Amino acid sequence: MRKQRRNKNIACLYFLLSSFLGVIVFVLAPFADVCRRSLTTAVTGEFRGIDNYKQVFENKAFWLAAGNTAKFVLVCLPLLIGLGLIIACFLSRFTRVHFLKSAFLFPMAVPAATVVLVWKLIFDRQGFLNLFLTRLGEAAYSAGVLQSAPVFDIDYMRTGAAFWVLVFSYIWKNLGYTVVLWLTGILSISTQIREAARVDGAGEFTCFVRIIMPNLKPVLYTITVLSFLNTFKAFREAYLVAGSYPDESMYLLQHLFNNWFTNLDFDKMAAAAVILGFILFAAILLLQKLWDEGE
Repeated sequence: MRKQRRNKNIACLYFLLSSFLGVIVFVLAPFADVCRRSLTTAVTGEFRGIDNYKQVFENKAFWLAAGNTAKFVLVCLPLLIGLGLIIACFLSRFTRVHFLKSAFLFPMAVPAATVVLVWKLIFDRQGFLNLFLTRLGEAAYSAGVLQSAPVFDIDYMRTGAAFWVLVFSYIWKNLGYTVVLWLTGILSISTQIREAARVDGAGEFTCFVRIIMPNLKPVLYTITVLSFLNTFKAFREAYLVAGSYPDESMYLLQHLFNNWFTNLDFDKMAAAAVILGFILFAAILLLQKLWDEGE
């Protein structure tokens, strides 16, 4: 028996070896090189110690981008997770919900250029939103509600509303797969448990709090981590809509890294990338600890 277990363990190690080598070559080794570059100059490779990190922390654009990114994460995560759970709980009541799962993933299949075109048609100065609000104001003026007919001529991507446009874009694109993950977790819970609870007099809210949510903790952890990482991928739409220097409300770390790359500030970019990498790693470890303590 011991020999068989040892052979199985060796076989498992062989299977894991290829994946582990891939992680070393494509993740750990490049990150180690970035750490090295963060301590040197970009052109000459001269050792500078922590001077690059000092320049990053003294950079006002870095703090602006970091603050906007943190705000974006704190706003998007609760909205995405909460809306996804509400929609999934509602859809789980239908028997043929399996046929709708592919439709929920449609936003992820839409090319970013198409999404950007839609946002421009809606939120541009001459877009549909301004046209709709202008017509609405004219109707209110005709009805005597307003003393004058307002004309809306706002470029929303150049105002503070740009941040909320980006939030809407992120929620729209990622809500579908979040609903699918929630649905998978809800439908995997045995209906017999819920039926037994209802027989004992438990209501819908009690079943949700006492039965459904405790069984959804692993799914909640997965959704939280994936959604957290995806908030750092919401750059393409923002860049294609507003360019390298958008309104300050939606100037994210990705914009900063892109501008530093364009200006060949590789030393500062490497230092900021190391800082961001450790923050992401610490955040994921914190989430893991919170989940472990809650179980």
